[in-house]
Amino acid sequence: MSKPVKEGVQIPQPIRADGAGASDPGPRDILRDLENPNMLVPPATDAGLIPNMKFSFSDAHMQLNHGGWSREVTVRELPVAKTLAGVNMRLTPGGVRELHWHQQAEWAYMLTGNARITAVDEKGRNFIDDLGEGDLWYFPPGIPHSIQGLEAGCEFLLVFDDGNFSDLNTLSISDWFAHTPPDVLAANFGVSETAFGKIPSGQVYIFQDKVPGSLASQEIESPYGSVPRSFKHRLLAQTPEVMPGGSVRIVDSSNFPVSVTVAAALVELKPGGMRELHWHPNQDEWQYYLSGRARMTVFGGNGSARTFDYRAGDVGYVPFAYGHYIQNTGEETVWFLEMFKSDRFADVSLNQWMALTPRDLVRDNLHAGPELLDSLHKRKRPVVSS
Repeated sequence: MSKPVKEGVQIPQPIRADGAGASDPGPRDILRDLENPNMLVPPATDAGLIPNMKFSFSDAHMQLNHGGWSREVTVRELPVAKTLAGVNMRLTPGGVRELHWHQQAEWAYMLTGNARITAVDEKGRNFIDDLGEGDLWYFPPGIPHSIQGLEAGCEFLLVFDDGNFSDLNTLSISDWFAHTPPDVLAANFGVSETAFGKIPSGQVYIFQDKVPGSLASQEIESPYGSVPRSFKHRLLAQTPEVMPGGSVRIVDSSNFPVSVTVAAALVELKPGGMRELHWHPNQDEWQYYLSGRARMTVFGGNGSARTFDYRAGDVGYVPFAYGHYIQNTGEETVWFLEMFKSDRFADVSLNQWMALTPRDLVRDNLHAGPELLDSLHKRKRPVVSS
C-alpha cells in the first residue's frame, strides 16, 4: 500500500499496471524515484542490456572559483558518451575564463546573460564579439580564445568533440607561463626577467575581473584582418521549422560554416508533443535538456530497449543508428539540444521510410491495416503532436 510522502504525494512502487513487480519497503531515494517513473516502472516493452544513457549535471562535481564555476559530464560520468563531452559554466559580471586553447573543438550555447568572446587564428586574424541568450560560438581545435561575463554575467553549455575531454585539462596561458623558465620568457618577449615577477604560480582557469568596456572600446585591429568565417551564430534568430507539436532549428556547417565537427538541433516540444521515432545515420547523439520533463526509449536491436526520464539540466545519449523518440511528459514546454560529432545534421524518419516503401511490403511485414498505412506521410515531420 502506498504511503504519502507528504499530503497529496504517494510513494511510487515498482509495480506495473499488469501486476508485475512488488513493493519496495527497503532503503530508497523516494524523490529520485518520483523523478524517474519510467526507470522505476519500465514499460513492458523494455528489455535487454541497454547501458545507462542519462546523467544529470546536478550530480557532477562543481569547480568553484572567484569569478564563476563549472561542472562537466564526460565518459567518467557517462561511459557510453564517447563522441562528445559537455561543460556547464557560469561567469559572474566581469568573470573571465582565462586565455586558453584546446586540442578539441569547442561548441557553445548561451543559456542566460551575455558574454564577450575573443579569439585569434593561426594567421593572426582576430575575432571579438558579444553574445546573448540563444547564441552559439565555435572555436576550432588549437585556436586560442577567452570568455568574459558582461553586465548580467552569463551561463552557457560547452560541448567538445571528444568524450574523454576535461575542461580542467586544457592549455592555459597562466599555466604555460608558470612552467616556463623566466629567462626563456624574457628572451621570448625581449624584456627583463623582472617583468614576470608576479605571474600566477599555476593555472588560473576562472578569475574575477571588472566588466569590460563597450565592444568598440575593446576592438583591436589586426594587420591581417578578421577571421574569414565568424565564430558566432545566432541560433534563436534563425527561422524555425514549425509543426503542431513544436519546432526545430538545425545548425551545422551549411549555415554555420566554421562548425565542421559539431552539428546540432534545438528542439521545442509543446505539451503533448513528441520528437518522432527516428535514428541518426552518421553519429551518436548527445543531448542537453533545457526545460520541462521528457522520456526517451532507446531501441538497440536484437530485442533490446530501455526507457529513461529527463529533466532540465540532464544529459542524454543515443548511440549511432539506435532508434528513439523524445516525448514531452509534463505540462510545460520541453526544450532540448541534440548534438553530433559531425559537419552535418542527418536523421532518418521511421514514418517517412515506411511511406516511401511499397505499401504491400509494409502491410505484409507488419501485418498492418489501412488505418496505419493511410496515416503515413512522405514528408518528414520531426515533431508530432498526440
